[in-house]
Amino acid sequence: MSLTFTRLTPALGAIVEGIDLSRPLSDGLRQSISDALLAHQVLFFRQQHISAEQQRDFAAGFGDLHIHPIYPNIDTVPQIMVLDTARNDLRDNAIWHTDVTFIQTPPLGSVLVARKLPEYGGDTLWASGTAAYAGLSPSFQQLLHGLTATHDFTKSFPLSRFGNTPEALARYEDTRRSTPPVVHPVIRTHPETGQKALFVSDGFTTRINELTPTESDAVLALLFAHFAKPEYSVRWRWQDGDVAFWDNRITQHYAVDDYRPAHRIMHRATILGDRPV
Repeated sequence: MSLTFTRLTPALGAIVEGIDLSRPLSDGLRQSISDALLAHQVLFFRQQHISAEQQRDFAAGFGDLHIHPIYPNIDTVPQIMVLDTARNDLRDNAIWHTDVTFIQTPPLGSVLVARKLPEYGGDTLWASGTAAYAGLSPSFQQLLHGLTATHDFTKSFPLSRFGNTPEALARYEDTRRSTPPVVHPVIRTHPETGQKALFVSDGFTTRINELTPTESDAVLALLFAHFAKPEYSVRWRWQDGDVAFWDNRITQHYAVDDYRPAHRIMHRATILGDRPV
């Protein structure tokens, strides 16, 4: 296969053509996709009608897979998380967030497959943490270096909405015990490229630890708004058979919640990463 990549915005995003994701990847193809992910941060594949097992196998070619502690999964393929508006409360996907930063080793990346789409609406946006970092003044970059932030899963998964049945409450309490708040650097260095990236998100970041609460709230509000600037993002309009693969280490995303009461189902495979530094 001969791959082609079409860049979508200056900040991030490319469409990949010339590949069938239902087939096992050769070492060469896997390396080409890895290289493209580093270059473009989020990759989009059209007309890929793959099964849950094929989605799992594609994602597993890039690392061990994560099983989400709150969202449901496919019984026969537990590595595939189900985002279904008929089953899940997905309001907190309509916020800028980086997946699963509430663990010590947040994901390297995620592979998202569109399974059922509304007639219109339901786009997803991704934003580049490297572009957002580069858009800060050198003085503000210097201020942020060396600071750390707390990430807590309860910010996007409050007990009031995710513990409302005995089974859900038991799962929530187990997650709370096994997943206490964690601390990550505000500015992350990409482990493969060495690029600096802003690594806080409205989804899970609760405070900057070295600042007073008032200072922390003000700086985080500024950074969340800065990260969301259109100049740093790409917006993807989903079609049947679309697959997205993004570098979770240096991006955020936002699932636009503008299609209710239409039904939307997405399946996600999440690839474990390393501890941010």
